Amino acid sequence: MPERVLVVDDEPFILRSLSFVLERAGFEVHQARNGDEALEVLRDVRPRVCVLDVMMPKRNGYEVCEIVKGDPDLRDTYVMLLTAKGQESARVRGVKAGADEFMTKPFSPSRIVERIHEVLHASDADRASRAAVQVTELR
Repeated sequence: MPERVLVVDDEPFILRSLSFVLERAGFEVHQARNGDEALEVLRDVRPRVCVLDVMMPKRNGYEVCEIVKGDPDLRDTYVMLLTAKGQESARVRGVKAGADEFMTKPFSPSRIVERIHEVLHASDADRASRAAVQVTELR
């Protein structure tokens, strides 16, 4: 079963193009166009990764990220913030919101695919490692 990824952006071209590249890479891609839609999809679909634009209507990416990381059912979702602002203050705000990664626009769609593969592989390895430790502790 393909891994689920949520792409959230209010810019239709970015939403379509990034979704297309991720689908071609084998992911099950879901889309949202604003912060409220993002939260709804996150709760319904439970993707492993959320590629989240910062500047959006309704709720911005920082707000969505804070809600996700504060929700016990969603906090393990890997949140990759995308922004046109490359200033250090934007990055600091993203880290404070709980973002796992921060990328500036313009970005390389192939780099995002690569990072998601790396993140998911690391997550799988971490889970396997924790399971091995738990088995060892039970013996």
